[in-house]
Amino acid sequence: MTETISPALEALYRGDAEGAYKLLPPDEELTPYEAATFDRVERLRQLLDEDPANVMAWSPDGFTPLHGAIFGGHESTARLLIERGADLEAVSTAEIAQVRPLGTAAFVRSVPLGRILLEAGADPNGANPQGGTPLGTAQANGDEEFAALLREFGAT
Repeated sequence: MTETISPALEALYRGDAEGAYKLLPPDEELTPYEAATFDRVERLRQLLDEDPANVMAWSPDGFTPLHGAIFGGHESTARLLIERGADLEAVSTAEIAQVRPLGTAAFVRSVPLGRILLEAGADPNGANPQGGTPLGTAQANGDEEFAALLREFGAT
């Protein structure tokens, strides 16, 4: 049986954050990816304490918890994952996007999360398998603030 994403994640992906949080199961049922994506820091910490490998527990659709924390816009879970050794250069395997966490930050236009990743050592020029870079994403979005952040850290 193939694991599917939860209704809460489906709603969040559609842009319905309010509906997504209403559909969220109780914390004790959340996976590492869901806990990161929905900023459930204590649940995420518990899962990481139980099994440090959960820092790289891929979602059924091909994202790491760090991708989820970035997509969800949550500095607290992103910082916890980075502290626990999350791979800053992991490329998602999702059909919709093969990106590194910094590419996700560029996609969601989050300068604070981009700065957290860059200060932790993320490659500002890290390309996806198709050759796309965070700077290219920022430029395509017309996001000069994110592009400037990337250039500050050496993006070309």
